Amino acid sequence: MSNEIERFFEQQDEATKVAIIESRGDELTDILVSALEDALSILYGEMQPETVH
Repeated sequence: MSNEIERFFEQQDEATKVAIIESRGDELTDILVSALEDALSILYGEMQPETVH
């Protein structure tokens, strides 16, 4: 895993911890949805078949 991706997940983890501590449910939901969208985007990019000419 690249350092950029690892750093992104560390930032997401920190933001999630803060939201849980401060009981900010809407913000926590937004963070989790964003993380899920990012993960699915990464997986989708890895699953793209190569173009055959």
